Amino acid sequence: MPKLTKKRKAIAGKVDADKQYDLTSASKLVKEVSYTKFDSSVDLDIRLGVDPRKANQMVRGIVSLPHGTGKTKKVLVLCTPDKEAEAKEAGADYVGLDEFITKIEGGWTDIDVIITMPTVMAKLGKLGRVLGPRNLMPNPKSGTVTMDIGRTVTEVKGGKIDFKVDKAGIIHTSIGKASFDANKIQDNAMELIQMIAKLKPTSSKGTYFKSICMSSTMSPGIHIDTKSIPGL
Repeated sequence: MPKLTKKRKAIAGKVDADKQYDLTSASKLVKEVSYTKFDSSVDLDIRLGVDPRKANQMVRGIVSLPHGTGKTKKVLVLCTPDKEAEAKEAGADYVGLDEFITKIEGGWTDIDVIITMPTVMAKLGKLGRVLGPRNLMPNPKSGTVTMDIGRTVTEVKGGKIDFKVDKAGIIHTSIGKASFDANKIQDNAMELIQMIAKLKPTSSKGTYFKSICMSSTMSPGIHIDTKSIPGL
């Protein structure tokens, strides 16, 4: 077991593992326990009372964080020539079609998001083995298969994220950076939580939000009292 440094011990001592914090306190505390030399990501782990094995209990959606993620996403747009100018004007990092499909077939995945058109999806089927494991395959449910290319690129660059419950019933996603003001971290967290609340499956019974934990890269987890969040 690795030995804790004095700094890590001091930081760990600031978080009471047996306590549940309100969202405002957690958003302030996560900044205090972020000790990496780089700008740590702030993450939320939300455990839901759903069974993801059942199609009618799958929770998946998209949300635009009011203060963005703090991360510049590399966006590839796979589109027909008539949409290329629109994609470039919106700020896409890479725009094209066949040449990028060939690059991806060769293993190139130096991108964060791929946006494409419904008419192009048939060409992407053969890329599943490369894009699938990296969660890069465009999907209508995540808003990345669309004819409104310009607006979608702008939203992704501005802080739009997609989320999906995993096999254990947990949604894990980044909501900002430790350098953000505590109020901005709180606003982003609230936006995500409220969106997940709206997506509660009608077939889900019992407690929907079982636990919410906030953390930054390598920091202790801060457990949030779901009862302190309005509407939950």
